[in-house]
Amino acid sequence: MNFISTRNAAPPAGLSAAIAAGLAPDGGLYVPAQLPPPRALQAGPSLAETAVGLLSPFFAGDALAPELPAICREAFDFPAPLRALATPHDHVLELFHGPTAAFKDFGARFLAACLARLRGGDARPLTILVATSGDTGAAVAAAFHRQPGLRVVVLYPDGRVSPRQAHQLGCFGENITALRVAGSFDDCQALVKRALNDGDLQSQAPLSSANSISLGRLLPQMSYYADTALRHHAASGQVLNLVVPTGNLGNALAAILARALGLPLGRIVLATNANRVLPDYFGGGDYTPQASLATLANAMDVGAPSNFERLRWLYRGDDAALRAGFTARSVDDAAIRETIARRYADFGEVFCPHTATAINVLEQLRAEGEGGHWAVAATAHPAKFESIVEPLIGRAVDVPPALADLLARPARAEAMAPDYHALRDRLAALS
Repeated sequence: MNFISTRNAAPPAGLSAAIAAGLAPDGGLYVPAQLPPPRALQAGPSLAETAVGLLSPFFAGDALAPELPAICREAFDFPAPLRALATPHDHVLELFHGPTAAFKDFGARFLAACLARLRGGDARPLTILVATSGDTGAAVAAAFHRQPGLRVVVLYPDGRVSPRQAHQLGCFGENITALRVAGSFDDCQALVKRALNDGDLQSQAPLSSANSISLGRLLPQMSYYADTALRHHAASGQVLNLVVPTGNLGNALAAILARALGLPLGRIVLATNANRVLPDYFGGGDYTPQASLATLANAMDVGAPSNFERLRWLYRGDDAALRAGFTARSVDDAAIRETIARRYADFGEVFCPHTATAINVLEQLRAEGEGGHWAVAATAHPAKFESIVEPLIGRAVDVPPALADLLARPARAEAMAPDYHALRDRLAALS
């Protein structure tokens, strides 16, 4: 299968080349030249085996195709359970059982497994450049830590991630460098995109991306939605509707693509925090990127969601059809706090701020009479946000063993201005 740019000004690329590049040469995002036709799929004995069946058409004809089963075994070696909530026909899809307690572990490990194979005997190290609003950087750092021939530079907005997220970002060392940027996530993301499009810099220090702009992260994220939908449909006869908390739109787009491939998924509703770019657009306004606002659900503090380009591509630029297909709702900090406190008091359920955002949206839908079976994508373990969650529920949140191990390590991050020349000099020095 070939992959093209959302901006239609770059030549088609094979899967391996698209994954290795991260960003297309014209600044666009890689997408399939055409989606595989919808087909009947069945859940495999494991999530990894479901992923192989789902992703095989995207790997067809590529050098990585024979490696796909092994890549999936490496990436999907922890569970993504669908758990029932106290309210009837409501569920959470727990995506936080990986090494850094966030859903991004799935895509980061898949991408690392792909790039480790693509590097082969290349003598020059490849630098993975990643902007993070909280969880991406730690997942990428964990996936690439000590991988030969690969190094990672993580940019994150100083003071706008949780203390435990910041500790994770700086606790790896060795081939992982953490840069705390005096700015917003959007500043970090703009710096990464500019570096990836800097031909002179690429000639000195080859770069690739591990943000959700990377095809190598987007494709595998379809797998847990596919596996969950298939198992739920087989057990209940019901399609599963989703509420997905979203910032950069990568995780939500994965669900949307999975549905387009014929999986038994129903409505997909987007939940955002006070950053209203998507709710305003889906409510009928223009798509207008804005400066991001700092909120309790910091991983969604995005004012210019990169994957919107891919969503428009999927709908061939038809804004009317796109708006008709989705609902996006905004939840402010006060409502996030109230939801966390109330769900614990009423049902003993504990959620991170991002998951609580989506729970609040699901409650709105139910109050409006929405029927059917629903699942909220639970994107991070609440222990990563103990300074927010614990005062609201009145007790300590148990820390998963893998997260506890990371928090026990020393951590260090370098300060950097939101200036491209500063980043360029830092990256050139790595070479």
